[in-house]
Amino acid sequence: MATSNSNGTALITGASTGIGATYADRLARRGYDLVLVARDRQRLDSVAVRLRSQYGVQVDVLQADLTDRASLAHVEQRLATDSRISLLLNNAGNTVEGSFVSSDIDKVENMITLNVIAPTRLAKAAAARMAQEGKGAIINIGSVTAMMAETFSGTYSGTKAYMLNLTQAMQVELAPAGVRVQAVLPGATRTEIWERAGIDINALPKEMVMAVDDMVDAALAGFDQGETVTLPALPDMADWQAFTAARLALQPNLSRSTAAPRYLTA
Repeated sequence: MATSNSNGTALITGASTGIGATYADRLARRGYDLVLVARDRQRLDSVAVRLRSQYGVQVDVLQADLTDRASLAHVEQRLATDSRISLLLNNAGNTVEGSFVSSDIDKVENMITLNVIAPTRLAKAAAARMAQEGKGAIINIGSVTAMMAETFSGTYSGTKAYMLNLTQAMQVELAPAGVRVQAVLPGATRTEIWERAGIDINALPKEMVMAVDDMVDAALAGFDQGETVTLPALPDMADWQAFTAARLALQPNLSRSTAAPRYLTA
């Protein structure tokens, strides 16, 4: 029987396939025990059996639909009370097909629940406990679409912009308490999310699409290097740093007691 590992336990949402399953493999390899969360119990069990056998770690399976409030509350409770959980990976997410006007608004609402409400509640549950314990890490999987609103549907990219904003604010708040927070912003990554959204990823230029193993390995390298925001495909992080510097330079002039001169009329 496997014994608990010194790294603690990583709880991973969307762990049955794609990015989540790949993170599960890499974190197990690093010596984490796992709690795997997803809707598909059969797939979760398959991943769990392989990881237990290959790495000798403890793997719990937690079947949950994170768009269902009762299921979400169950996962929140686990995060809030299980001190063995040292890392939360907020990975579960979805997208919708079509433009804003043509999209199914019920599917959009479901996406927002999964991409925004669920990870926010899970992050809050984990962060409150971790801050008290003075240790832990939270990784939020976002997307480069957070900075590409003009290119993609504003609903999906908006959920990812929210997660980027939340992550940056959380890192400022939680770093003094000893809790790490990272946002990972992948570009197009070869996973099932495309097929579920009715999008043919093979229609994209090959040079734009990254293999999921490469994406996760790069994201974990960024985590090891202490990055708050990791962009696996970006060749030069100086570009991100310049973007951040320009954004921060705006702050002193974003809220003033008078309107800008260009808006003043005679």
